[in-house]
Amino acid sequence: MRTAARSARFGIKNATKVALLFGFALALAACGTDRRPAPPPQVTPPPKVEVTPPPITAQPSYGRDPSRFYMPAYMAGERPIRVALLLPFNSPRENVRTLSNALFNAAQLALFEFDRDNILLMPKATGGTADGARRAARDALDAGADLILGPLFAEEVTAVGPLAAQVNVPVVAFSSDASVGGQNVHLLSFPLDQDVDRIVDYATLQGITRYAALYPQGTYGERVRAAFQQAVSARAGALVTSASYPSNAQGMYEPAERVARAYAQGNYQALLLPEGGSELKSLAPLLPYYDVDPRDVKFLGTGLWDDPTLAREPPLNGAWYPAPPPEGHEQFLTRYRRAYGTTPPRIASLGYDAVSLAIALSSLPESERFTPEALTNPDGFAGVDGIFRFMPDGGTERGLAVLEIRPGGAVVVDPAPTSFQPYAF
Repeated sequence: MRTAARSARFGIKNATKVALLFGFALALAACGTDRRPAPPPQVTPPPKVEVTPPPITAQPSYGRDPSRFYMPAYMAGERPIRVALLLPFNSPRENVRTLSNALFNAAQLALFEFDRDNILLMPKATGGTADGARRAARDALDAGADLILGPLFAEEVTAVGPLAAQVNVPVVAFSSDASVGGQNVHLLSFPLDQDVDRIVDYATLQGITRYAALYPQGTYGERVRAAFQQAVSARAGALVTSASYPSNAQGMYEPAERVARAYAQGNYQALLLPEGGSELKSLAPLLPYYDVDPRDVKFLGTGLWDDPTLAREPPLNGAWYPAPPPEGHEQFLTRYRRAYGTTPPRIASLGYDAVSLAIALSSLPESERFTPEALTNPDGFAGVDGIFRFMPDGGTERGLAVLEIRPGGAVVVDPAPTSFQPYAF
């Protein structure tokens, strides 16, 4: 692997080389089982969770004592690169614990496939709260973390970022809330505004100029509303009608009927449904019920539609949604299932790409390894979910495809880009 890395001409002085190595390493990982048979990764269970102590106040400035950095016996005499993974393994919510374990499994899978024995992964449980995340971050930093991956929720990221900044340790978090990025926090997530922008851009290129929307009530719905209005306005389109609805199926009828009345007057060509899961399956059939014909009105979605079960929903046949290019993610799922015997939640791949990024950057000289310049390489990186790059404001830009839902499964109708245009600093 080291010889292969050298042949990729990896080095910080040419910004493209980080991206090349990362993409090259991921390609090796994808075909690793073809090169040599290998046993499944030795699965380390999530960390044991002790009783949470009382909440603590904000930490004062502090320094770190290298003599107290964590050093397992098998790495004695070496210079490990310590990568902390902060996740809510001990959340009271079962679905959050399940997601945390899947992210952790994906992180371990990356370590196994890249076979880098100088990377020391240090998982820490955050409890899903700001105080818990702050304690976990302090433990990780005292143990010598060179890089923090996670945490998951916005309030956790807000607590961890300032603490890590005191000792110049960058954070690569999994929150999709753009407001918590910046300074030393980089968000490895799927930004909602980019989903909306991508689908409106593609629809506009197909001649669509008049839109309608049905938003879920709550913070997420308001974020979608703002992003959609901006995207449509930026392309000289018109949002002619919209409504919001509660999460219960009965409450969806009146808003759907209201939006349908505007269609009867011939007012729009496309309808945004930024919902997923069971809520989308309850909402979508209401539109044909109120005589909105999906053959005449193009239904549009967000990344929440990246769900193979939607192919069985007749009202969504022919609908468009943005998503990462599916090929790399499908290969990741195949390897994950082979290793762990189960299919992970959709965003588990973030754990894989985060550790892959850490491994790629670890080949740089120590003083250049996790610097802002290295992390915000304008050429970006290639992961299992396509290309991405960290922006100077802490956000993430991704290369997204547009897919169309068909009875046999979604197909790509507009491919994702394979490289980025340089952005202006």
